[in-house]
Amino acid sequence: MKRVPATLGAHADSGPAVVALGGGHGLASTLKALRRLTDQITAVVGVADDGGSSGRLRKEFGILPPGDLRMALAALCGDDTWGRTWQRVIQHRFGGVGELGGHSLGNLLITALWEEAGDPVAGLAWVAVLLEAQGRVLPCSLQPLEIVAQVRGVNPFSPDVVTEVRGQVEVATTPGDVVSIAIEPSRPQACPEAISAIQAADVVILGPGSWFTSVLPHLLIPELSRAIVEAEAKRFLVMNLAPDQDVETSGIPLARHLEFLRAAAPAIQLDAVIADPRHVDDQARLAEACESVGAQLLLMHLAHDNGRMPGVHDPDRLAVAIRTALNR
Repeated sequence: MKRVPATLGAHADSGPAVVALGGGHGLASTLKALRRLTDQITAVVGVADDGGSSGRLRKEFGILPPGDLRMALAALCGDDTWGRTWQRVIQHRFGGVGELGGHSLGNLLITALWEEAGDPVAGLAWVAVLLEAQGRVLPCSLQPLEIVAQVRGVNPFSPDVVTEVRGQVEVATTPGDVVSIAIEPSRPQACPEAISAIQAADVVILGPGSWFTSVLPHLLIPELSRAIVEAEAKRFLVMNLAPDQDVETSGIPLARHLEFLRAAAPAIQLDAVIADPRHVDDQARLAEACESVGAQLLLMHLAHDNGRMPGVHDPDRLAVAIRTALNR
C-alpha cells in the first residue's frame, strides 16, 4: 500500500468531535452546518447507491459507490478560493453520450486514488488532503450494500399486496408504503475507522436525508449500530423538510419515521430531535414519539426562506439548532 500523506492542518482541534451519518444532499447540509461549529468532523457515508455514475463505477470496478462520498468531501471544502474551486471541480459532470457522459470528475478521481492506495479509507484520505477538506470522510461499510424493501401497494390495483423492491434507486422511486427495510449482505464489514470515530465522539448526528436509503441503513449494520447505541456521545436526529416531496416517505407522518428508527435499532436512545415547525404534521404526536426514544423535541426554523431551495436545510440555521441542542 502506498503511503498516505498526513492530514492537513497543524492547528489544535477546536470544538466538539462530531460524527455525522447519512448520505447525499442531507448529509452535505449537516456537514456545511458543522463547519461553522467545530474543526473535528467525521462524515460516515452510506454505500448503497446503485444509480448514475456511482452505479456504473460500482458495477464496472466492483468498488464502493463513490458519489455520496464525493458530495461529503465537497461539503467539507473550505470557503477560500482553493476550496470553492475544488468543490466545483469534483462536482463537475461530463456531458455527451460517450463513455464519460454522466460521470462526475470527483467520482473518477476517487476511483483512481482507490486504485493507487489499494484501500478505500486511504484513498479518501488522499482526496481529502488534495481538497484541503475540513474534516474526514469514511464509508459506513467496506462492502457495497444493497437496499431491500418490502413495499405495500406498488401495484395500485392490488393495494394490499407487499412486493420486494431491491436497490437504492428502485426503493427511492417506487410508489407505495414501505413496510420494512433491510440490507444485503445483512452483516457487512463496518469500516473500523468509523467505529473508532463514533466511540471517540462527543456528538453523533443522524439525518437529514432519504429515510430508507440514506439514514436507516447505518443502523442496519450490526457493528455500526452497536457503536451508535453504546456511544457516550450525545445523539441528535435531524428531521427532513417537506417529507411529502420524497417518494420514499410521502404520506408517512414524522412520528412514524421514529418508529422505523426504533425498528432498525430497538435500543437506541436520542438526546434531541431537531425539526422545523413549519414542516411538522402533528407536533404532539411527534413529541410523544421523541419521548419514546428519550429525546427532547427541538423546534427551530431550519429551511431557506427564499423558496428557491425547498427541502434543503439552511446551514447557518441548522448550525444554530445543533449548537442549541448541545447547550441543553
